[in-house]
Amino acid sequence: MFTREDGRFYLGDPDNPQAEITFVPVGQDRWSINHTYVQGSLRGQGMAEKLLDAVADLARREGKKLAATCSYARKQFDTNEKYRDVVA
Repeated sequence: MFTREDGRFYLGDPDNPQAEITFVPVGQDRWSINHTYVQGSLRGQGMAEKLLDAVADLARREGKKLAATCSYARKQFDTNEKYRDVVA
């Protein structure tokens, strides 16, 4: 569903994505999610959560933990149990 590049997953045009989540390395074993964006026409469809799930699944496969400066990701980490195993 999403295209993966170093430090991000996105939907649509890489230069003007319809939806995107970005993350940066913080040390060897942690990534910090710093941005989530969903275009207005896609909002309300769970797209941001699907993007966050993609990063969480990648973190699980690669043995990484996640932190967040992005307000959406931080709220999900605080309230959604399915991310507990990957939150730093």
